[in-house]
Parts: sequence; C-alpha cells; structure tokens
Amino acid sequence: MDHGWGAQDLSAPQREDLPDVPVERDLVLEDVGSGFVGAVVRVEKSGGLHVMVLEDRRGKHRSFRLGHGFLLEGRPVRMVAPVPPSRQAPSTRTASGSVRVEGARARTARASRIWVEGQHDAELVEKVWGDDLRLEGIVVEPLHGVDDLEGAIRSFGPGPERRLGVVVDHLVPGTKEFRIARQAMTAPNARNHVLIVGHPYVDVWQAVKPGVLGLEAWPVVPRGQDWKTGILAGLGWPHQNQAAIAQGWKRILGAVTSYADLEPSLLGRIEEVIDFLTVPHVA
Repeated sequence: MDHGWGAQDLSAPQREDLPDVPVERDLVLEDVGSGFVGAVVRVEKSGGLHVMVLEDRRGKHRSFRLGHGFLLEGRPVRMVAPVPPSRQAPSTRTASGSVRVEGARARTARASRIWVEGQHDAELVEKVWGDDLRLEGIVVEPLHGVDDLEGAIRSFGPGPERRLGVVVDHLVPGTKEFRIARQAMTAPNARNHVLIVGHPYVDVWQAVKPGVLGLEAWPVVPRGQDWKTGILAGLGWPHQNQAAIAQGWKRILGAVTSYADLEPSLLGRIEEVIDFLTVPHVA
C-alpha cells in the first residue's frame, strides 16, 4: 500500500483542512506532482482561471493552475487567487518582526551610526530593519571595506552621544577580519562607545537562507575565484560583469520579504547593534 502524501496516508492533512494561501510574487513553492521548485514571478488569467508562473533557480519557467498540490516551506497548502489590494489588511508588524507604530514619524537622525561593509549589506539591512531604524533615527552607512577600520573609527570620534555599531563580514577567529576588528577596538573611546559584531559568511549574500531561492544550499565557490561571480555561475545566472552581479543581487534581495528569510547568525548581530545604539548609555 502506498503510504506517501495523499489519500492513502491517514496522518496527512485532508484537502479541506489545508490552509488557503493567496498567491503573490516571490513565494517559493514546490509542485508535489512534478517536484518543480520555483518562485512566483507573475499571475495570469487563462480561460477565466488564475494561473501562476514559477521560475526555478536556473531561470526555467512553468505555469500551474491554482489549487491543491503545492508545498510552501515544506507544508501542503492550497493556492488561491491573489487578494485584491483594497481587501488586504495592513500588516501590524515591520519586516524585522517588530510591532508597527502607526502614525509615527521618522526621528531626526542621531549622531550614532551603523557601519556595514558594502552597499549590498546596507540594502539588506534597510529592507528588513528600515522602518525600525527610521523610528530610532539610526542611519546605516556602507564602509566599502574594513582594511582601515581603526582609522575610520578615530575619524568618526565616538563618544556617549556618538556611538558606533560595525557589522563585519566573515568575522571568524583567525581571519584577517578578526585581527582588524580587534585592532580597531584600540581606537580612543572605542571600548565604551563602539560595538563590532559580525557574521561567519564570506559575503552577506549567504546570510539569505538558500531556501528562499529554492536552493538546498549555496553553491561552493572554488578557492581563488571571485566569490560573487562563482555564486552566480553556480546558480546558472548571468555572471560575466558587474552589471550581471548587480542584477543577481537585485534578484536575491527581491526574494527577501522579512527577517524570517535571513540566517539567525545575522539577525542576532543586527538586533544587538540596534540595542547598543538605542539603549541609554550608563557610564
């Protein structure tokens, strides 16, 4: 007897018990029948019925009628027509998971700052934590490298009302980044007014959960090859020049909708930095 997912399996959810999920762009779904995994790129009408088009990690498109037979984050769901904008209830939470403060205005920017290594890092932080940071008046600035982090901190001039949080890529004991961060903390006032944290990834791209893009894991890049170029090549995406790399990042960033799409090793560090900059300092 077949005990796979379906009518024969009494432990599986029955069709009438499955949650209805309105189809929307960037949802990553698996078609149970074919095993095809892809992100929703558009929804069309065909013969009066809604049809969604999925794109897999190789850029291949397939169309599916809405209904049963799909997995979302590994769970069976029934895909239904998109909710008209006028019927959508406003979210009560920000992309970071914080409770949204209705009617709040952005606070005048503090002197304190969050520094991240590059533009992609800054864009990811803005997408997930932007609402929270505007409410707190915290500005995120890309460093474009940390080779002279100590000198940058000296120039910034940290103090009780001018605090600094730095998020460093690949901050692992024994690495160049780890030595740079340790040396940077010898800058004047750094001990009390600077917090340097980091994640273990070579680049912030890896802080996006691979499952968001329909992957089991990020591709492995051979030693000596440019990391971003290698990742895009491994995904089968265009990778020949900087324009292709920028487009690849845009596609990755577009798949991120909330904190749930990021690895905990980045989430915890960003929250730690925000707390450091916003909790009143006790001398």
